[in-house]
Amino acid sequence: MLKKQQFLVISIVAILMAILLSLNIKGLVKPSEEKGAINEQPDVAKTATYSIEQASVDGKIDLNANLTQQIKDLEISLQQASGTEKLAVQKQLAQSWDDVNKPAPASFYYEIIAQKENNFNNWLKTADRFSEAYHNTQDSVVKPFLVQKAGAAYQKAIEFNKNSLDARTGLGVAYVNGSGSPMQGIQLLLGVVKEDPENINANLNLGLFSMKSGQYDKAIARFRTVVAQNNDPEAWFYLASSYENLGKIDDAIASYIKTKELAADPSLGQFVDRKIKELKK
Repeated sequence: MLKKQQFLVISIVAILMAILLSLNIKGLVKPSEEKGAINEQPDVAKTATYSIEQASVDGKIDLNANLTQQIKDLEISLQQASGTEKLAVQKQLAQSWDDVNKPAPASFYYEIIAQKENNFNNWLKTADRFSEAYHNTQDSVVKPFLVQKAGAAYQKAIEFNKNSLDARTGLGVAYVNGSGSPMQGIQLLLGVVKEDPENINANLNLGLFSMKSGQYDKAIARFRTVVAQNNDPEAWFYLASSYENLGKIDDAIASYIKTKELAADPSLGQFVDRKIKELKK
């Protein structure tokens, strides 16, 4: 078994900027790229497949030799296992990939586990890992495949518990990102906040989608709901960007400073310093 470890594969600022760029936020993309951005969805018919083998290869790229060998040993054990032994090794592999913060290969193993032990918790964990993998990858070919898998797993979870706000939020986000009807996804998220007005995940994603459609006033309201409960640098970053897009410079600067204080990430700090300098001109 691998020991629990946390790996920052991409810096915080890189992740945040990648998300904003994927949303076509004004000021981060060229004007010609903004038109029609709201309705752009992956072509499901052209979605490439992505295998557990490829996910494993990709996952090992930046692991050290010791961790890579431990996972390879488990994969060899899986090939040699039979019957109930297979499931036990698959669970070890799922946890091992989780321990090194690699949701893509972990998601495939959790899916196998959910197919064998068919219950709500297993399908929700599977869906969450596919969702994390989708958000983490920069591969535009793999993204549609992962979001489709996330959506399908969330639907399986909802079959067991239709009242789960976590599963409904996840499905709503997957729909908006390409696994189904974007408007249906928004309605799912709005249904969640109707039941739970302070739901952090639903409000955060509704804020992001409001940014995508240029409704920065609505985005601000969503992000303020999030930061009122959880001093999350990600939410403060999006709040700052929303203020900036509305021309509320003082609020934007204050929110960027809060982002820097909470994140304590050198690259993000440098970005914030440059941003504040630009805003003060």
